[in-house]
Amino acid sequence: MEQNKPQTEQEISQQAAVRRQKLADLCEAGHNPFEITKYAQDAYSADLKQEFADLPAEAETGKIVSLAGRMMSKRVMGKASFAHLRDQKGDIQIFVKRDLLGDEAYASFKKLDIGDIIGVKGEVFRTKMGEISVRISELTLLSKSLLPLPEKFHGLTDREARYRQRYVDLIVNPEVKDTFVKRSLILKEIRAYLDEKGFLEVDTPILTPFEIGASARPFYTHHNTLNMDMVLRIETELYLKRLIVGGMDRVYEVGRIFRNEGMDPKHNPEFTTIELYQAFTDFHGMMDLVEEMYKRLALKVCGSLEITYQGKQIDMGHWERLTMVEAVKKYSGVDFNDWKTDEDAIAAAKEHHVELPEVPTKGAILAEFFDAFVEDKLIQPTFIYDYPVEISPLAKRKPGDPAFTERFEYFIDCTEYGNAFSELNDPIDQKARFERQVAERKAIEPECRAQVDYDYVNALEYGLPPTGGLGFGVDRLVMLLTDSASIRDVLLFPTMKPID
Repeated sequence: MEQNKPQTEQEISQQAAVRRQKLADLCEAGHNPFEITKYAQDAYSADLKQEFADLPAEAETGKIVSLAGRMMSKRVMGKASFAHLRDQKGDIQIFVKRDLLGDEAYASFKKLDIGDIIGVKGEVFRTKMGEISVRISELTLLSKSLLPLPEKFHGLTDREARYRQRYVDLIVNPEVKDTFVKRSLILKEIRAYLDEKGFLEVDTPILTPFEIGASARPFYTHHNTLNMDMVLRIETELYLKRLIVGGMDRVYEVGRIFRNEGMDPKHNPEFTTIELYQAFTDFHGMMDLVEEMYKRLALKVCGSLEITYQGKQIDMGHWERLTMVEAVKKYSGVDFNDWKTDEDAIAAAKEHHVELPEVPTKGAILAEFFDAFVEDKLIQPTFIYDYPVEISPLAKRKPGDPAFTERFEYFIDCTEYGNAFSELNDPIDQKARFERQVAERKAIEPECRAQVDYDYVNALEYGLPPTGGLGFGVDRLVMLLTDSASIRDVLLFPTMKPID
């Protein structure tokens, strides 16, 4: 049986040369595989195995099928040979007999290489060893593989290569494809859920006219016709809320987002979010929506509310709800309500060795306490709500407690998965917050080009109804539901530095 063994570059180069010569010989004989434009495929491996699951050993079916796919193994044994063909749905064994195929075609089969793409026609049967197979009467080379496949693309040493050459990764590691099939299913289920709830899927601009005052760093590009710099979006929020102003009461977008920032196992410069906005509800409505949607996804994708992520058991059926003040008190013993002034908060931070924020107010220091004492304890699904106004420029203040906002984030396995607000709809308050945000950015980074989005403020002046809004990362959700350790494992083509 031909085996793919770890090979040196010289061996790979020699094999590639042999394969190119085989192609040249085929072309000279008038059999150029690249001139073939289609193949009539009428069956798939997994379907045949399921259809004939009860077929006894050495039994015939009388069923003639046409299969197409990549040859993944080959075992030549004189007048009869075996190979495995991999198609869209899996692998199936093919049995190649010289007497049935003919001398010339059998000789051509023996010259095929692992990795070649072939079409075969023949009868389904079960071998003496019990494997569902196809005894082929016709074989067509559809595409010549000019490079040998690696034995495995597994292991840390090859991980970079797997990301760079995802096409090879998908060929030799079928389980990788399963992750991306699940990713597609997750998106389909999210859309189905939101559509059932009366949300409308929309698209908003990826190229935006200027940088807003948020802390996320954008990518810049230049529009030649307009002769203006433009920014790749860092969020979809402000355009979606303009649509709520316009009377589209429930909208969502599956949006590609771009941030010119660091990379790690949970961050890629381009990633996918879903943001949704619903008029006439608040952040509690968004909390209920998240819980219901995540339970549905766990059942649909994983088959259970109890899922495993990186060795931990996560119960998607139970969600705890804590205010940030309650969570900090629970895990650090420090009570925000004991702080009468910012100085009290600063003293508590120093006492507990908590890093002081750039602007050390009570609310901002509470958030630092949360980061230091709470986030790494939140393994099971948990909503943390009532965030300080200092770190929530787009959320509505809590009635009766203006130091806090109607905002929550939710955490699973010590990681933030999404962010939601009762949206700020007071244009006067919003304008003041935007202007303060931009001023603070420019004080820290004098060269930054952030601007206030006055058109959004203008939209609010026409009236934004009370609105609940939610944004969450699709990639992290896919990581969770496929038990993937790195964001690169759930992106088909993650951002990579060129080898040269």
